[in-house]
Formats: sequence, C-alpha cells, structure tokens
Amino acid sequence: MLKVSDLRMRDVINVVDGRRLGYIKDIDVDLEKGRVKALILPGQSRFLGLFGRNDDIRIDWSKIKKIGVDVILVEIKDFTAPEPKEQEMG
Repeated sequence: MLKVSDLRMRDVINVVDGRRLGYIKDIDVDLEKGRVKALILPGQSRFLGLFGRNDDIRIDWSKIKKIGVDVILVEIKDFTAPEPKEQEMG
C-alpha cells in the first residue's frame, strides 16, 4: 500500500517531452468513492523565484501511466506551463 507521504517524495515526469513537472503539493480525493481524482503540483517559479509562483498544475488520475520507486510518469500531450497572471500596478 502506498502512503501519500511516499508520493510526495517522487518527481513527476511527463513522458511526452521528458519535462520534470516537480513534486506533488496536494492530492484531490473523492471521499465518497475513496479514490484519488488528481495530483496537484505547484506552478512554475516566476523570475528567479523572487515573484512567487504561477497557478498550480492539476494532473487527473487518468493521466498517470506509472508510479515507480523514484518517479511518477504522466502523459500530458498538450501540456504548457500556466502563463503568469498580469498584476495591476497600483
């Protein structure tokens, strides 16, 4: 049996382009059915990590291809990192 804490220690890799997406930040669970719906990863860092992060990345459970000892392989064909939201200068 796999623990949530074990999942958080593994890199998430997109098998389509080999891109490292990061580590799991949170897990979306359907409590009524007792199933994992999605993995939540933190968004990409903005300029040198000084200005926070973009929106979180949600990966549906159906996109997970393999959970290995060190990595979780996902298949996201049309993945593009979320664009940063423009902030108004006040």
